[in-house]
Amino acid sequence: MQKHRGFPSRLPSTDYQFTIRRANASGATKLVARERYRDRSPADRRADAGFLAALIAHFGEEEFERGNLDAGRLSWLLGREVVPVGKLDPTSYEQLFRLDLKRAEANFPELFARHDDAEDDPDEDGWDDEEDDEED
Repeated sequence: MQKHRGFPSRLPSTDYQFTIRRANASGATKLVARERYRDRSPADRRADAGFLAALIAHFGEEEFERGNLDAGRLSWLLGREVVPVGKLDPTSYEQLFRLDLKRAEANFPELFARHDDAEDDPDEDGWDDEEDDEED
């Protein structure tokens, strides 16, 4: 089982797990695409968004192996934002996936939102750079 070094192990300040520590001796937990209903709790939605944000930051548009990614978290995104490369083997740690970034942006627009409130000048810090003229 590939361990994704540098990938967050959980959603900060929660018990929502993103990775597992070791392979299951009886085989990988089966991935099952789960339906996301509108009445899911805000905490569950934040966990989905946090996991997807971590996937985007860590893998981007590159293919990635399931490895030590948590089956439960992956199942909430499976078939929508996370799609298998080739035929899905739901019990393989070696299964390859890729992100569907267009679908991810449609379903999680807050992850792709740009801060339009910021000034056009990225160096603008809000301080007046002009020095006060001292009169002699």
